[in-house]
Amino acid sequence: MTLTGKHILIIGGTSGFGLAVARQAVLQKADVTIVGRHVDRVNQAVEQLQNMFTQVRGLTLDATKPADLAQLFDQPERFDHVVSMLGGAMGGGFLDNSLADIRTAVEAKFFDNLRVAQTASKHLNPGGSMIFTSGSGGSPATASGAIIGNHDINLMVEGLAVELAPDYRVNAVSPTWTPTGLWRDMSAEDKQAQETAFAQGVPLQRVSKPEEVASGYLYLMDNAFITGQVLRIDGGVDLG
Repeated sequence: MTLTGKHILIIGGTSGFGLAVARQAVLQKADVTIVGRHVDRVNQAVEQLQNMFTQVRGLTLDATKPADLAQLFDQPERFDHVVSMLGGAMGGGFLDNSLADIRTAVEAKFFDNLRVAQTASKHLNPGGSMIFTSGSGGSPATASGAIIGNHDINLMVEGLAVELAPDYRVNAVSPTWTPTGLWRDMSAEDKQAQETAFAQGVPLQRVSKPEEVASGYLYLMDNAFITGQVLRIDGGVDLG
């Protein structure tokens, strides 16, 4: 790996995939800045990540808000890699969800990340990259807003890769359902039921581990000849 001394910004780095990416980056002796909306989670994450070989900083702000995002990048320092975990999940099809709910899901997945891209691209070191989070699995009939958002992310990555070449790279990681902090409001019983049901429909017959998904982000940081790609780490969820 070539991440020693690199400065990596992780938006949504206090739990789940983001925290796993931060942990692996720190082990590679990268300097890491994590961003989260809840001060207690930010502080806990920073405490977990601290070691003698690297610098870890935590910032509490809401990157979905233009003013907070401007504050995040209102500084002279630049980043080698910017990772965004922005976006949520959405169940239900096109007919059983309101326009407002579908619009909210698409805004959270696509437009919030596009705003990050437009801002962060001006604060990258030469040869730097941006990595976004897409998603695999589900169907238009059961995940309308999420499906739209994921396809939008994939298209955005392709377009940005061309616009920012050859100076910068843009990619995405596409995981599928994984028991992370995104589901912290779900009961333990419901989460276990979801995990069991999901595993039955995946060729590998299990859910992913956050560390397995996180390794994809580091791979995309390290390999300087990959751009415009969506790396699917999803256990073959769409093959059945």
